[in-house]
Amino acid sequence: MLRIVPILLKGLIIALSLSTTGCSDDADGFSSDTAIPIIIGHRGASGERPEHTEAAYRLAIEQGADYLEPDIVVSKDGILMVRHENEIGSTTNVATKPEFASRYTTKVIDGREVTGWFTEDFTYNELKTLRAKESLTELRSGNRDYDNEFEILSFEELLKLIQRLEQRTGRVIGIYPELKHPSYFKSIGLPQQDILLKQLNIFGYRDSSDAVFIQSFEIGILEKLAEATDIRLIQLIGPDGSPPDRPNLLFTDMITPAGLSRIAKYADGVGVHKSYVIDRNILGRLSGFTDLIKNAKAIELLVHVWSFRAENYFLPEGLKSSLDHSELGDMKSEIRAYRDAGVDGFFTDHPELAVTALTEYQAQ
Repeated sequence: MLRIVPILLKGLIIALSLSTTGCSDDADGFSSDTAIPIIIGHRGASGERPEHTEAAYRLAIEQGADYLEPDIVVSKDGILMVRHENEIGSTTNVATKPEFASRYTTKVIDGREVTGWFTEDFTYNELKTLRAKESLTELRSGNRDYDNEFEILSFEELLKLIQRLEQRTGRVIGIYPELKHPSYFKSIGLPQQDILLKQLNIFGYRDSSDAVFIQSFEIGILEKLAEATDIRLIQLIGPDGSPPDRPNLLFTDMITPAGLSRIAKYADGVGVHKSYVIDRNILGRLSGFTDLIKNAKAIELLVHVWSFRAENYFLPEGLKSSLDHSELGDMKSEIRAYRDAGVDGFFTDHPELAVTALTEYQAQ
């Protein structure tokens, strides 16, 4: 069964005046086209439920997300699990389990020392005894009401959930997995690539016409996947630093025209930090477009942007509602500004606000 890319909004037009958000079109006259951007539920609707839980994913679909974004790590017995990191001390109740106290340890992951509990030290059955908890405790106190309520999901369980939601809603629901630390997992005998492709194929995700993207910050895994599958691939690019498997290559070099051309040889698009698309001025307000979108579109690369979060802590100046970091500000105006820049997709913790922003944009 083919899963054709879903379209959430029909006939979206370009109408937002940059003056309403403080942006100016300084990208050599570039203006966005009429392609309809996708909304990606970043770890589900993680602004309203603990991330990567069934509740967060269900809510994201109810709110209108086109794609669900899980981060993929691996259990001791080779099961793909859905967690933001393989260290699970901050996102589960593992610290309260005396039977697992001896597994508290320090490891080197991508050249950095990390201390805690790690999925690769637990079997699938052991991980299923844990319960999720909110990690952004100071910003999302409401999510803490759901602590210890939801199980940890495997990737297969998420795919089965998507099937059930598709049957219930009549919609095609996309999946957008991120392979976390693939070089590290390969080094300990738990490679992710083959298991991921096998599970995707079983569930009907096989080629570029299907509603699936595979993403990673690492380059090598994407180059290997490009040889093994026609599924669309996205190169993630962070705001600073380097790809974990290419420490001598800066992320900032990857967004140059030459860098984007190299990416286009193995990937279908880039998933970039917001700062690469719209600059901020000295006051921290959105200012003008960079050349990234124009340069990417010139070589037919998609540009998906992360992460749009409604709390004041994450918003640019001018869109904050107060000095309280945890209060919600004007994320809808931020979405509309990036829509005007011409992005192809939004990673967001608050899908409902993103859907509303794009709907209002269309109505202008």
